[in-house]
Amino acid sequence: MKKIIYSLTASLALIATAQSCDSILDKAPLDSFADANYWTSESNVEVYANTFFNNFVGYGNGGGSGSYYFPTLNDNQADATFRDWNFINNIADNSDWSDPYVEIRRSNIMINRLGRMSLNEATTNHWLGVARMMRALQYYWLVRQFGDVPLIDHELQVSEKDVIYAPRTDRDKVMDFVLEDLNFACGNIKDVTNKTGWSRDLANAIKAEICLFEGTYCKYRVEKDGQKAPDSNRAETFLKEAKTAAAAVMAKGYTLNKSYQGNYNSLDLAGNPEMILYKHYFKDVFMHSLPDYTASSSKAYGMTKDAFNAYLFTDGLPKSATKLNNTDISDKLTNKHIDITGLLEVRDPRLAVAVDSVLMTVPNPFKGRFNRSDDHAQSSSTGYGVYKYDTKELAINYRTETGKNYTDAPLYWLSVIYLEYAEACAELGGCTQNDLDISVNKLRDRVNMPHMTISPVADPANNMGVSSLIWEIRRERRVELMYDNNFRFWDLNRWHQLDKLDTQKYPDIKLGANVKNDPESINSTDITVNSDGYIDAYPNNERKYDPMYYFWPVPTSEIAINKDLTQNPGWDKKN
Repeated sequence: MKKIIYSLTASLALIATAQSCDSILDKAPLDSFADANYWTSESNVEVYANTFFNNFVGYGNGGGSGSYYFPTLNDNQADATFRDWNFINNIADNSDWSDPYVEIRRSNIMINRLGRMSLNEATTNHWLGVARMMRALQYYWLVRQFGDVPLIDHELQVSEKDVIYAPRTDRDKVMDFVLEDLNFACGNIKDVTNKTGWSRDLANAIKAEICLFEGTYCKYRVEKDGQKAPDSNRAETFLKEAKTAAAAVMAKGYTLNKSYQGNYNSLDLAGNPEMILYKHYFKDVFMHSLPDYTASSSKAYGMTKDAFNAYLFTDGLPKSATKLNNTDISDKLTNKHIDITGLLEVRDPRLAVAVDSVLMTVPNPFKGRFNRSDDHAQSSSTGYGVYKYDTKELAINYRTETGKNYTDAPLYWLSVIYLEYAEACAELGGCTQNDLDISVNKLRDRVNMPHMTISPVADPANNMGVSSLIWEIRRERRVELMYDNNFRFWDLNRWHQLDKLDTQKYPDIKLGANVKNDPESINSTDITVNSDGYIDAYPNNERKYDPMYYFWPVPTSEIAINKDLTQNPGWDKKN
């Protein structure tokens, strides 16, 4: 089914039109589910519910961008044009507002129709749980972007003008409603092993993510920045729910995949023991465009200097404390190109998975990961080329050409659950060594890194005003999930750390590799190298932080239709 994009108001207008045309109502819809003929069997319910999977983008739905690697509004990546706050100029209309309401309406329809069917109670509640889980997910996406949003808790009728044109509902009330939906889903969705379908484990995984966001957001939000005042009681409630949900998944027998990279570059994740939900792609049938962003000859998005420095050394210590070689300058040149293998050997092994061992600078062609001729060169905006998603199992054209890759995408998996559990424990206080050992230290074990302790070495790089333990858990999350699923932006948002995306205050987030030992790069007119030898991904501009960016602007097209909608702080003046 094609995903139809239209606003909540517009969709309701279509209903009104249909109700006024008997000729339309007399015919079975050609592209939608007809009430009388459709809601008669569980198999039909399942077909309807499965269209919700389009919301899990993964590496992309055939073409276009996905939720991995593509966003550069963070401190992990910089592209050649250095992405600014990408919603600044998207004020008039925004599918990030309208699309969720389409899905919420579909959820409400499913909930209503299930009440009319004669399925047994367990089956009914299973599908009600799926509908409520997806409704909760949509409201979560809306709230984290826009704050207060209209709350629609039932299938709307055209006559309900007061609900159709309702004002925004307090975000805390919306999130309480979300928690109710999630609790119902976790208690009623079938407890089955299904890595490409609906399961109770998936419900708990979604609940853990949402509750961790809400708990930390409520703990760290700042009233003067247009948010509500911090609420410690509310934070504790949601953090406890996050911990419980994560623990429920951890108790179900999932284990870490032996290969860290294998979570990202596999042709089939069906046998991967840590997958909770994944997206499967098919050669020459259903593929994705990830290589267009990771294997480009025109400055693919590269890792930043700031992200590179976030990786611990193999002794488990940060750059400030290690006795290992902590430089980022390599003296090993291969065919006039900088080979950083020596730098990677003394760092957390996940760094060698995240970046290529050969710096990818222009105009220099190279023979690297793809073993291709020099006339098919690859480059990166920062010099650090992305390696994490590549697999030699694919033919070269499927590895490098847009729309040709068919590796599976993880959507919910155990590594994330471990990170959520550890963070919830730390934020609640009273985190024990055992809490770390059953979560993040399993991630450390997989890559042969020393264990994290409850009293880690203080790192001078800690600029977030949190304890050393929370700082290290946040670091672990950053490196484990590097490039993944736009996690980093929303992490910074919920921790109230979006100021870390200001390039004037934190210049390392637009710098890349040190090419001091590569005269060809230094003298190149195709890249800019600063006085210290670092590539500047975007030397002619800066990205400036403003507190108003914690919220997207409510689309002005929606405000024009619904006079009771108000604009987010700061955006009314910008408009």
